Amino acid sequence: MIHKESIVIDGKHERPILIDITQDTSRTEKPIVIFCHGYKGFKDWGAWNLMANAFAEAGFYFIKFNFSHNGGTMEQPIDFPDLEAFGNNNYTKELNDLESVIDWVFDYEGLKDFGDINTLSLIGHSRGGGIVCIKAEEDSRIKNIISLAGVCDFGKRTATVGDLESWKEEGVKYVLNGRTKQQMPHYYQFYEDFINNEERLTIKRAVLNLKIPYLVIHGTGDTSVFIDEAESLHQWSHKSSLKIIDDANHVFGSSHPWNKNEMPKHLKEATLEIFSFLSDS
Repeated sequence: MIHKESIVIDGKHERPILIDITQDTSRTEKPIVIFCHGYKGFKDWGAWNLMANAFAEAGFYFIKFNFSHNGGTMEQPIDFPDLEAFGNNNYTKELNDLESVIDWVFDYEGLKDFGDINTLSLIGHSRGGGIVCIKAEEDSRIKNIISLAGVCDFGKRTATVGDLESWKEEGVKYVLNGRTKQQMPHYYQFYEDFINNEERLTIKRAVLNLKIPYLVIHGTGDTSVFIDEAESLHQWSHKSSLKIIDDANHVFGSSHPWNKNEMPKHLKEATLEIFSFLSDS
């Protein structure tokens, strides 16, 4: 029987983290997977809940969460009611949030009845793909990682948010959310955090040092993160596999809201690739 529950944990930055768990409660000692959403994303975006169901049906203990400063709230975890929080997000906060979730996995007594903490895998979509690479290089508790349309470089994205001089002078730059039509703020602290932590936040450095199995999945139709980034990630890693999905876009055919009862074809294909990878790892 597929069971879902939500849990709120404390983060390291004075904001809570909303987690949800999807699992088949008739199974025990299930491999644990943590999913990290990407930029302008959230845990319930598009078809991610259907993907969570597929993982549970396949025998996994599937965890996804909202980063504490993604712009959602406990009362409204979908979309971006808290733009002030969004504007104060940065890569370091997301790494700390992921660490808080991993620590919770190892401390939560209710999980030990169902999940096997010795089999922890991370999945990251888009920007989340870079976050899981860095965290996996830092944390020996992680046994496998998967990037879905993952980025290979935070630096070039950080500096292109806006002209640095005017960004510093004004303190904020805005990016239009094409779906919600909101002007999404990025405060200058985002750039300062990257510069102050640039070595840690260099994805290439992390991937070169990875010692665990790594699956890179990317679509040829991705116009948000080009396929050469996947090829770079694969080239840098000594233990990676690269799966290219023909014609798949950045979100593997999904959209928000997703009102169908099945995952889009390309997301289903990506999910099956992850199952195969994890069963062989």
